[in-house]
Amino acid sequence: MQDQLDVLKALADETRLRALCALRGGELCVCQLIALLELAPSTVSKHLSIMRAARLVESRKDGRWMYYRLSREFRTPSTRKLLALMFEDFEGTARIVEDQKQLKAICKEGMDSVCRRIF
Repeated sequence: MQDQLDVLKALADETRLRALCALRGGELCVCQLIALLELAPSTVSKHLSIMRAARLVESRKDGRWMYYRLSREFRTPSTRKLLALMFEDFEGTARIVEDQKQLKAICKEGMDSVCRRIF
């Protein structure tokens, strides 16, 4: 039951839900997530560590940059179903549509430019 509680706790935050929806499109650098969420790097890092602990996201390091993506394997079989339902419910909501527009602009700017601006 603890695995399910970890997942539900991780999903119980708007910022983390926004980040998960952004990662639905594929891997992103932490700098891109910071730019999208418009939060301090330490705050975004804390949110990502909560999601990583719940195994909702995976990370990899490339040089000095950290990249995140949705997990390929979840702790519980129900997590994939829960995320699919959640993504379906959020699709088309004003906040997610705006995030998708912002993320498109952030990605168009280029990761190096975004990361230099953030750090």
